[in-house]
Amino acid sequence: MQALLRQRLPFFAAALWWGSLSAIGFFAVPMLFAHLGSPAIAGSMAARLFAGQTWIAVGCGLVLLLASRPANGDAPTGVAYGALAFVLGGLLLALLQQYGVSPRIMARENLKLWHGVGSAMYFGQWLCAGVTLWRLQTVQLPPAA
Repeated sequence: MQALLRQRLPFFAAALWWGSLSAIGFFAVPMLFAHLGSPAIAGSMAARLFAGQTWIAVGCGLVLLLASRPANGDAPTGVAYGALAFVLGGLLLALLQQYGVSPRIMARENLKLWHGVGSAMYFGQWLCAGVTLWRLQTVQLPPAA
C-alpha cells in the first residue's frame, strides 16, 4: 500500500498544481474583473488568490521533490525521469512572481510592464506544471494489487 501511494502521490500533486493554476488564472481571476464593480477591488482579490496559489505550488512542488528521492535503493520515481527540472522551474517562477513581481504590481509601479512580466511568469509556471503532469502520466504504474 505504501509503495502504491508513493507511486501515485506525485501524479496527484502535479494534477492539483496544474489544475489550481488553470482554475485560478484562466477562470476565477477573469471572472473577478468581469463581475466586480471596481478594477481595484478585483485586483486586490486577485492578488490574494495568486498568493494562495503560490502556497499551493510550493506545497505540491515539495511533495514532488520529496517523491523524487528513491526510497531504500528502489528505482527512481517518475519525477526523476525528466520532470524534476520543470518542478524546480515552476517553483522558482511561483516564488519570483509572488515576492518579486506582485509587490510591484500592488504598488502600481510601471503597472503595464510588471503585469506583463507577471502574466508571462504565471503562464510559464502553468507550462512547467503541465509538462510535469504529462510526464508523470506517461510513467507506467504496476497494476493495483
